Amino acid sequence: MRAVTDWIARHLVLMIGLLVLLYMLTPVFVVVLMSFNQPAGRNTYTFDGFTLDNWTSLCEPYQLCSSVRLSLEIGLLATVIATLLGTLMAFAMVRHRFRGRGAANVFIFLPMATPEIVMGSSLLALFVNAGLAGKLGFWTIFVAHVMFCLSFVVVTVKARLAGMDPRLEQAAADLYANEWQTFWRVSFPLVFPGILAAALLSFSLSFDDFIITNLNAGQQVTFPMFVWGANTKGIPMQINVIGTIMFAIALVVVVVGEFGSRRRSRALA
Repeated sequence: MRAVTDWIARHLVLMIGLLVLLYMLTPVFVVVLMSFNQPAGRNTYTFDGFTLDNWTSLCEPYQLCSSVRLSLEIGLLATVIATLLGTLMAFAMVRHRFRGRGAANVFIFLPMATPEIVMGSSLLALFVNAGLAGKLGFWTIFVAHVMFCLSFVVVTVKARLAGMDPRLEQAAADLYANEWQTFWRVSFPLVFPGILAAALLSFSLSFDDFIITNLNAGQQVTFPMFVWGANTKGIPMQINVIGTIMFAIALVVVVVGEFGSRRRSRALA
């Protein structure tokens, strides 16, 4: 009995962690399961039978594939622009001292702390006052997504820069490397994991956003808006297929990144 008690005491934290992880992944398991579901009716969301038709007829629901394509286009474009601008801002705010630096840090956090309904309605008022009321669509969504993704990029990359050892760059300068060589051969490889994490976070936030997008989309329909609209008529099971595919892609990216990080660590060791 004492041995069992000691074993539980040693592994208690691990068991609690596994239970929390299982709880967090339960919705994912449901989505994967429902991607193979053949429902008995449009308004039911129970597993009634196994089928592969949802995977073979992915674009059968009207506007499903077009909404996914629109979300991917906006998400990728917003991620590239937000990551580029946010990385430059992070370097400037960490490596340089300038007037208004403290105020800039505060303003960076404002989009993260502002409720989405406030930001979305404010952007809508801005576009309307700018005479774009009849032109809401792809580009207004893009501008809105860059705005709220930018803050997350700056914060993530700043955290990575703050944890860097400045002596590495000083050592490169002692070895006669110029500023350009020091950046590309020392600074950038060290900051790249933070930049990649910021880009993945930006894409997830952009692809997932509904409130801000819904207020500034005009006649465009993104994937979250399609899911919201389909909920009133009966959710097609193909939505779960899209969710499963996105989860699988994210999982592959994380696993590949982890293996790459461990390989670099072993090489440095």
